[in-house]
Amino acid sequence: MENQSSAPADTEKAAKKDEQPDKPAKAAQSALVKQAKAYVIELFEQELSTKLTYHSLRHTENVVRECRLLAVDARLSAADTEALLLAAWFHDTGYIDVYDGHEFSSMERAGAWLKEHEVSDDRIQCVQDTIKATHRDENPETDLQELLVDADMSNLAREDYRSSAELLRTEWEIALGKTYTNSEWAELQVGFMAAHKYHSEAGKARYHDAFKANLEDQRDYLKKKEKKAKKQKQQEEGTFAQPKRGIETMFRTMYSNHIKLSDMADKKASMMISLNAVLLSVIITYLGAKTSSIGPTFTRNPILAVPMGILLLTSLGSVVTAILSAQPDVTSFKWLKRSPQIATNRRVNLLFFGNFTKLSLDNFQSGIRELMRGKDDLYTNMVTDVYYLGEVLSRKYGLLRTSYTVFMVGLILTVLSFGIVLLYKS
Repeated sequence: MENQSSAPADTEKAAKKDEQPDKPAKAAQSALVKQAKAYVIELFEQELSTKLTYHSLRHTENVVRECRLLAVDARLSAADTEALLLAAWFHDTGYIDVYDGHEFSSMERAGAWLKEHEVSDDRIQCVQDTIKATHRDENPETDLQELLVDADMSNLAREDYRSSAELLRTEWEIALGKTYTNSEWAELQVGFMAAHKYHSEAGKARYHDAFKANLEDQRDYLKKKEKKAKKQKQQEEGTFAQPKRGIETMFRTMYSNHIKLSDMADKKASMMISLNAVLLSVIITYLGAKTSSIGPTFTRNPILAVPMGILLLTSLGSVVTAILSAQPDVTSFKWLKRSPQIATNRRVNLLFFGNFTKLSLDNFQSGIRELMRGKDDLYTNMVTDVYYLGEVLSRKYGLLRTSYTVFMVGLILTVLSFGIVLLYKS
């Protein structure tokens, strides 16, 4: 009765098993491999640094899983499968001791553990050599070495290869202090993937198509990053090919400021000219009039000529520099009239009458047409114009400063001299 009742149950289990989708066959793990698994898991949980965001227990478990799949595809014997899985479990344990060159520390840890479990020296050497093959400077030679290296790089053929790469990027930033921009990291990944190849026949069959697809996807991603970075750079720096509002506003503001400053300089010069003209007129009138009341005073006190002379020279010097400041100053090039063919010289500004009036109408029209065709030339002429406006303003304000300084110092000296004259008289 028991056998009859269990028969339907077995049939039902078999039916459910048939309904489940087929899963890739995995190699069985021997008792020694299971012991190594328990040891490595506990070791990582207790001693592996949390800075290792990529080379973590998760990575080792993924490598072991891929090794079990590849072992079946490669039709490895039970002994070779055991050696491959042992190497897979121990291949990253060296990260506990050192980052660069961890493979050699992993070999030592694997050898010590295997020796404790009375594994033969030949088997230990096989596992260690397999681990050593994962070093970047080593070339895998045996089937086991090729399979482990391919499993270690299997992340490049997974759908989440980019997120795995980001974990490695974070690990390098934290553990090694290496930082990369998004474009630099994408370029580094493309370079690494382009140079990578799978070694074993089982690895090529399992990873080739997905790896090629990921490589093309990464290349497209890099192109998009480069295009986006170029566009962003153009937006930040601006471009002559497509003028931006900020550039136009800058030139408009610069022209407006220069015109205001020029107007202020002319007003200050006009004020100084008017003031000194009045002073000069008064001084010359009184000194030159024989019938004026000041005549007898000068006759009795000729020393008064000193302060009056200082005041006269002060007014004269001040008004002369003020007039020079207000005098129109046109920047032009004499050689331009002789050589109109070089009107595109960066020093020449075709937008300023002081330059283009040196040219014939035909040469001027030709230069303006060239200017309208190229925005680079247009901006060059505008920049040149602003530069020479600045030169004129610099000259104006320099002469104005001299005029005001002369007037101030002259008044001080005049007052002091009058004071000395009064003291001398008394």
